[in-house]
Parts: sequence; C-alpha cells; structure tokens
Amino acid sequence: MATKIPVTVITGFLGSGKTTLIRHLLQNNQGRRIAVIVNEFGELGIDGELLQSCQVCPAEESSDHIGNNNNHNNHIYELTNGCLCCTVQEEFLPTMQQLIKRRDTIDCILIETSGLALPKPLVKAFRWQEIRNAATVDSVITVVDCEAVGAGTFASNLAAVEAQRQADDSLEHETPLQELFEDQLACADLVVLNKTDLVDDLTLTKVKNLVKQELPRIVKMIESDRGEIDPSILLGLQAAVEDNLDQRPSHHDSEEEHKHDDEITSHHVVLNRSFDPQKLKQQLQTLVQQQEIFRIKGFVAVPDKSMRLVMQGVGNRFEQFYDRAWKAQEVRQTRLVFIGRDLKSSDIESQLVALN
Repeated sequence: MATKIPVTVITGFLGSGKTTLIRHLLQNNQGRRIAVIVNEFGELGIDGELLQSCQVCPAEESSDHIGNNNNHNNHIYELTNGCLCCTVQEEFLPTMQQLIKRRDTIDCILIETSGLALPKPLVKAFRWQEIRNAATVDSVITVVDCEAVGAGTFASNLAAVEAQRQADDSLEHETPLQELFEDQLACADLVVLNKTDLVDDLTLTKVKNLVKQELPRIVKMIESDRGEIDPSILLGLQAAVEDNLDQRPSHHDSEEEHKHDDEITSHHVVLNRSFDPQKLKQQLQTLVQQQEIFRIKGFVAVPDKSMRLVMQGVGNRFEQFYDRAWKAQEVRQTRLVFIGRDLKSSDIESQLVALN
C-alpha cells in the first residue's frame, strides 16, 4: 500500500497571517510537491490568488478546482462556499478524492481554514473511509496574532468582538472569538506566534503565558515575523491527529452540528479603475469605523504602476505590498472583499466609487 499523504491544517483567526505563512512555504518548498486547499470566505478567491502569486506556480496555471487534473508541482484548490467545518462533505470530500487519485505526484497537502472555522470537525473527516486509508493529518498548526492577543481582543477590531458576543445569547463572560481561540489552540500540534515585530518583550511574554494556559498538553511554540519559518519545522510532525482527537477538547464536543452566525457575510467590490493607495486606505479605515467590518483584502490598481498592489486590513491596521506585474491581457481592476456583520453593501460601493 502506498504511504498516506501527510496533510497539514493551518488555522488561526482572520488576519493572523495564515496565507503569508503558506506563501513562504511554497516559495521555500525545498523540492516538495505541495497541494494547497484554500478555504476562502468570499467570492473573489483573494487568498487563492495571493498564494498563486508566490511565483512558485507556473505563470500559465490558474487556480485549480475539483476535477482539474493537471500535474504541476503546486496545485491550489479554492473552496468558496463557506467554512470547511460547515461544508466539509459537500465540497471537501470530492476535492480530497481528486487529490488522492494523484497521490503519486503529491508529497504533502496544506489546508488553510477560514478565520471563523473550527479545526476539529475538519480533522474528523480524515476518519472517513474514503480518506483515512490514503491521507493523514500530519499536524494542526495554529497561527496567533500576537498584537491582537496581547491587546486582549484576539482580533484587532473591538467592535467586531462585541458584535460576536451579542450574536450568541448563551455566552456570558466569554465571547465567541475567545472560544474559537481556545478551540484552535486545543487542537494544535504547533503554535506560531506571528507578528512578533509589532509587540514589545513584555507583551510577547504575556501572549506566551496566555497561550500556555489554553494548551491541554505540551505543545511547541515558535516566534515568527511574517511567517518566515523553515518548512522542516512545520512539516513532517507525524502527529496522526485524526487518531488522537480525544486529547484535543473543544467547546463544541457535545454539539451535533456547528453553526456560524448567519449575519457574518462577505461582500465583494470590483471596480474598473485605479486608486491612490493612501487615499484608498483612509477611505477603508473610515468604512471600518462606520460598519462592523472584520476584514478587508484584495488587489488594487494604482495609477502609473505596472505592478498589482495587495491591500489587507484587520480593524484599522492595514498592510500593503506589490505582489506581481499586471499581465499583458489582464484587466487592471480593483477587487476587494469585505467580511463583517450586517454589511451595508451599497454604502461601501458608493463611498469607493465617489473617491477621487
């Protein structure tokens, strides 16, 4: 029997740095043939394109979907209809079955969960007969945003935290974000303390102590600045997570089904125009103040620039970088995804359209 394909599940809250970590893994794959499943929340597939622009995938390769059988070294699969813990049977299973058919051309699989997903229900899927004989969960890696956790918010947007607390009447002193944070840590084989460059030594020690309190067993923690970690540290842990789930407690162990707040939605904006990056960032920060927007991410066309600008925001904190040159036949659009609660889509679009 062929060796099982090792699968690494990378989890963490919105904006913690999961995609950046995977980009670094792909850019430094050390000869490994890696398949990537991107569990995207939003219709534009922004994370999938960010991974693809890592310059490891051939330029002519587009993001793969179920049923695509090309055999490049890195294959990106986007799941676009919700969190893996909610849609695992409808879309995850057929994707895994396609990858299993190509097991001779794949050395490992990376799965990036959405920021609102619980890792344990996904791992349970590896007990299914269709998967367990061909793939195993090598490890669960949880990425922690040190700046947000150090501030006691878990996410950078305090209004978003309060909105999620109000969304669940059964909660008292705990917020849904805190439960999610605890569940992601409880399932982890390795914790990546990310964005350490944004906190001082005292805050970093505070974050480490908080994480240790939530870990049900001894788990290694490593520090990271922008996900730049040697792949040999992240891959090949051989934890066989699906076989020891009892050691990974979850707040949802007694529930038959996990359901997210239906009011958390995504809205995408596509505009055939360019923007001044500073003016656009200021306008997006204004929108964050006006609405309960958790996350903004996307690509921006910039006047007189031959390269595409990536812009990502969590709360009022934004970062941006040029990822690649615009292709010859590519339409230079500005495409942004907004993730939040009770989004007023018309207000978002009208303010962006009116921006000079």
